[in-house]
Amino acid sequence: MLALGGFAIELVVAITGGPGLAPTHAERMVRLFSFFTIQSNLLIGGVSLALAMDPRRDGPVFRVLRLDALLCIAVTGIVYNTMLRGLVELTGAGVVSNSMLHVLAPLFAVVVWLWVGPRPRVTAQTVWWSVVYPIVWLVYTFVRGAATGWYPYPFLDVNALGYAGAITNSAIVAVVFLVLAWGVQWADGRLPDTGRPAPRV
Repeated sequence: MLALGGFAIELVVAITGGPGLAPTHAERMVRLFSFFTIQSNLLIGGVSLALAMDPRRDGPVFRVLRLDALLCIAVTGIVYNTMLRGLVELTGAGVVSNSMLHVLAPLFAVVVWLWVGPRPRVTAQTVWWSVVYPIVWLVYTFVRGAATGWYPYPFLDVNALGYAGAITNSAIVAVVFLVLAWGVQWADGRLPDTGRPAPRV
């Protein structure tokens, strides 16, 4: 339960640490849940827990959630470790939660999927539906950023990059997401389903 454990640490820090860099404590809490990192870890944690409780869980909606969980946590790991690592100096609990959310959870999520699946579960339709969530998150991020001036990541910061730069960076990440999605679909039809219960991530 690395994903949920890392989130729990971040939540406790946010609750007990006052407003931090945000203007109010309430705004800090909203910002916490606005991070793609937090949402992707909650998603992979929740889906993994559901599969641990019932390894045979299936259905069109759950397939999309499972694929989104895998893709979003993978993108979280890739983007952080290629673009964001080292931008913020961390200490104490922040070091622990950062490793859990950005390194260990993405790594274990991919390993668990390769190991136990469940497979086959990914069709072309599943892939296209999986795109809806990141698009909604991007729209929310840009709309809220325009209203508040705050953006969760430097590569999306319209204040610093302008809309052209921020949208270009979003498009690059979107391409990575789609490449991973089609790669998962390709592998999904070729890797064996072991039928074993999915370990918790």
